[in-house]
Amino acid sequence: MRRYPAIVPPIAPDEIVALARARGEARAARDFATADRLRGEIEAAGWKVVDRGIDFDLASARPPDVADGARVRYGASAAVPSRLSESPSAPATVVLLATDWPADLARALNGVRAHAPAGTQVVVVADAPSRGQAAALEALERGAGDPDEVVWTSARLGQAAALNAGVRRASGAVVILLDTSVEPSGDVVTPLIAAMADPSVAVAGGWGVATHDLRHFQAAGPGDVAAVEGSCLAFRRADYVARGPFDEHFRFYRNLDIWWSLVLRDEGEEARPRRAVTLPLPALRHEHRGWTSVPDAERDRLSRRNFYRIIDRFGWRNDLVVDRS
Repeated sequence: MRRYPAIVPPIAPDEIVALARARGEARAARDFATADRLRGEIEAAGWKVVDRGIDFDLASARPPDVADGARVRYGASAAVPSRLSESPSAPATVVLLATDWPADLARALNGVRAHAPAGTQVVVVADAPSRGQAAALEALERGAGDPDEVVWTSARLGQAAALNAGVRRASGAVVILLDTSVEPSGDVVTPLIAAMADPSVAVAGGWGVATHDLRHFQAAGPGDVAAVEGSCLAFRRADYVARGPFDEHFRFYRNLDIWWSLVLRDEGEEARPRRAVTLPLPALRHEHRGWTSVPDAERDRLSRRNFYRIIDRFGWRNDLVVDRS
């Protein structure tokens, strides 16, 4: 059978073409797990691969980057310049997402700045924010450097992609994802850094869940848990480099935290998994707008779709169960 060359638009970067060709080879070898992984990398980089029999097409699958004066609004997480190849220069980076509800962001930022140790980096991802949120962030940028950096997007990327954009700018050895529903009333950073000093711990935070079957999860108090909730979730930047990025199919926030906790804990079925731990952190939790702002039927649908991604990858992994009942 004659093999025709792949049809690739000239705008596709060489590294994306190489990934697409490697994916084609994996499909030909019926190595579908590798093919799916490579498709995920292609999509995370902002490209769409369309199979044409034994060939493929590549097309841009993301909004464009937009220059706005000195500011760039990025159309994909992979377009954000990364610091991940640099040595850490801060003890911790706190990453927050800003979409709507500027008062919530201000409350969380004020709590971090009032109590976090000196040198803590704060990165806010302005994920196509509302007009009010954008105005508040622009005012912060004109002020005294609070936060340290704002990453702007040209379209709403969704939870996982927006977090990837923020983590790419992280200088801290420990990365802390903080939801704007959380108001630190004391120092939440130092205890999380201390928790991550234990090599047996993969992920730490303020709230977590336990399970007896990886299908039903219950809130669990301080101690070992199956997964840490995304309200306040800490991990090593080095682990993100090794095991990330976040799966950008998680556009809705729900269950991404469970998936990521299990990814971090997983050492293979033959090895003892690393631990997820929760601590009694000095913080208050307020209304979670990402939950309450979405109609019941829609958030249930989105939650189920995300949950299936956990089952597909970890549904049989009883070694990752932590049952606190």
